[in-house]
Amino acid sequence: MTRYLVSFDDGTMHIPEGEFDAISEAAHRVLRDAKSAGIYISGGGLVSQQATIVDPDGSVRLGDFPERKAVLGGFVILELPDRDAAIAWAARFAESCRCAQEIREMMHDPEA
Repeated sequence: MTRYLVSFDDGTMHIPEGEFDAISEAAHRVLRDAKSAGIYISGGGLVSQQATIVDPDGSVRLGDFPERKAVLGGFVILELPDRDAAIAWAARFAESCRCAQEIREMMHDPEA
């Protein structure tokens, strides 16, 4: 089994007024299905685009807000048999969230 990061760009999710609850429930329904299927590893949405940076010397500082056009809005990590399964699950999230999803295969870590 391979782990896949399925994520969306923060700027692509546009929720029409009054539809947040319906979109949220649809996305959580897919998430519950992933958990029931035993493929869910982790996931969530980001609270802020501003990161806290921990430098090699241990000092801590606030990072800048990203100036890039595309920034991570939320993600889920799924453990799946192949890329086709990742595409199928990403399609379900895309439909429920009403925004495009990106898929990235994760490298295997034998110590994870």
